[in-house]
Amino acid sequence: MIKLAKREEQIMQVFWDLNKAFIRDIIPLLPDPKPHYNSVATIVKILEEKGFLNRETIGNMHCFFPVIQREEYQQFALKDVVSQYFDNSYPRMLAFFAKEQKLTEKELDEIVNMIKKDSK
Repeated sequence: MIKLAKREEQIMQVFWDLNKAFIRDIIPLLPDPKPHYNSVATIVKILEEKGFLNRETIGNMHCFFPVIQREEYQQFALKDVVSQYFDNSYPRMLAFFAKEQKLTEKELDEIVNMIKKDSK
């Protein structure tokens, strides 16, 4: 998997939310300034070539849908961040965010309990 450019990620977020859409359907859901239809069409084509999207032809139009799921990309992107900024250390990353967000002891306990619950 490869890291997506900012606009590619924005477009994928919309496809992940909608699950299936025509290009004209996603443009209103993108952040301002809204890109031109042709720009979005070009990026969608690139995402298709990269293996993130596939299409279904309906009449003479293409309906696109994600091939890579949001969770798969989240895992990839998080591993990339941990590798680049935290020396492959998840504890360092968590400590950084806990400190930056000024998490309370209660909030940290909640996080630990969530992890324990999910690991059962």
